[in-house]
Amino acid sequence: MTRYEEDRIELAFLLGQGFQLLLAEFTRRLAEAGHEGLRPLHGMTFQVLKGPGATAVELAERLGVTKQAAGQIVDDLEKRGYVRRTPHPEGGRRKLVVLTAAAEDHLVAAGRILHELEAELGRSADLGVLRAELGRVVRALHGEGPLPPLRPVW
Repeated sequence: MTRYEEDRIELAFLLGQGFQLLLAEFTRRLAEAGHEGLRPLHGMTFQVLKGPGATAVELAERLGVTKQAAGQIVDDLEKRGYVRRTPHPEGGRRKLVVLTAAAEDHLVAAGRILHELEAELGRSADLGVLRAELGRVVRALHGEGPLPPLRPVW
């Protein structure tokens, strides 16, 4: 793609293409590292559950999905050995969903791969400028204050 062509592509499309290509390469490398079959949604789930864990209802709220969808995600990840349900510390019927060692390994591998990808991309593009400009775009669209969570809408 020439600079002339880049200037004529709608910003939303160009951002989407960049995100899609980066995510595809990230997912490919993650599979090579032994975490095949996981999607970005699973990684976002692991981020929400880091630390003390969360109930399925809390997970649904933080991911912006229905309670039923969160339950399906938890069921799937539990079968794969990435999460487990434990009694909630406050008692009752609620269960706390927590990460297993496999999920912790995934998070370590994912972090390493993301840093590798950024380093590689940084050799062909000025990521500092890109990060700063994208930050300005986000602030122009959202305003000041805390950003909403990234939702798995792809």
